[in-house]
Amino acid sequence: MAGFKKATKAAAKLRAAIFGPSGAGKTYTSLRMAKGLGGRIAVIDTERGSAAKYSDRFEFDVLELEDQSIQGYVDAIALAGAEGYGVLVIDSLSHGWQSLLEEVEKLAKAKYRGNTWSAWSEGTPLQRKLVQAILSFPGHVLATMRSKTEWTTVDDGKGRKSPQRVGLAPEQGKGVEYEFDLLVEISTEHIANVIKDRTGKFQDKLLDKPGEEFGRQLASWLSEGTAGPVGDAAAPRATVEPESAQAPPPDTRASGRLVARALLLIGKAATAFECDELRERIDARLMAGEISNAEAEALLVQLDAKESTIRAKEDVSDAVA
Repeated sequence: MAGFKKATKAAAKLRAAIFGPSGAGKTYTSLRMAKGLGGRIAVIDTERGSAAKYSDRFEFDVLELEDQSIQGYVDAIALAGAEGYGVLVIDSLSHGWQSLLEEVEKLAKAKYRGNTWSAWSEGTPLQRKLVQAILSFPGHVLATMRSKTEWTTVDDGKGRKSPQRVGLAPEQGKGVEYEFDLLVEISTEHIANVIKDRTGKFQDKLLDKPGEEFGRQLASWLSEGTAGPVGDAAAPRATVEPESAQAPPPDTRASGRLVARALLLIGKAATAFECDELRERIDARLMAGEISNAEAEALLVQLDAKESTIRAKEDVSDAVA
């Protein structure tokens, strides 16, 4: 085992996620930031040619991704890396998640008698494969994600109410935000809320139409520090290690009982608060090594679905009231 050594900040590459509802300007903002970061720009487009509409304002190469499976994304990311692009815009990641959900449903019906929890034992490694491909790209990555859209009414200050479109959580796997250096939510007014920022310079700031200058500032921060060994910039960060590299796996019989108990509690959960408590208990079991990564992630998928059902019922009740 190597000893401790003085920590230094090595030059790195950006991993940024930008999410918001339809019309927020995710694609345009990403292209502006990509231009500010510098270097040749490649765009993986799953939005039916939306990026090409900006080809008169930005110089970039585009790949319209027909195969929107996880493997399709992985192959496209690898191709961009092999062709030496300095900045990769993935527009958007949400289609990959939707494709994975469909794949898990098919697996459940074909191999697991409709049990989606069991099917996620195959789905989770695919999601990890996509995350690994993003983290391993040798240049900067800007990934857009759709967010679920909801309408609400707001007071305009003059006693009148008007409908306003708002975005909720991004349409991607739960916890994917941990893999990015920068997490930006954009509103339909094109105001960016920096939710997560490892530079420390923009955390919790509201940016009006962020663009090239924002990209240049990020590039400046990323270029500071020592140049790490080849491959450091693309090394995976803040991601769960493969189970083979961790402590010995939990006893399968004991973990099976815990999983069965957790599924029973998820089925009985009646409030969002109960779901939050169960989520904390699942995380604690995982950290204690009592259940595996795959078991924990499959449970969390079931829990998310349950919480969505509960919240939908609450919304209907509020509307009736």
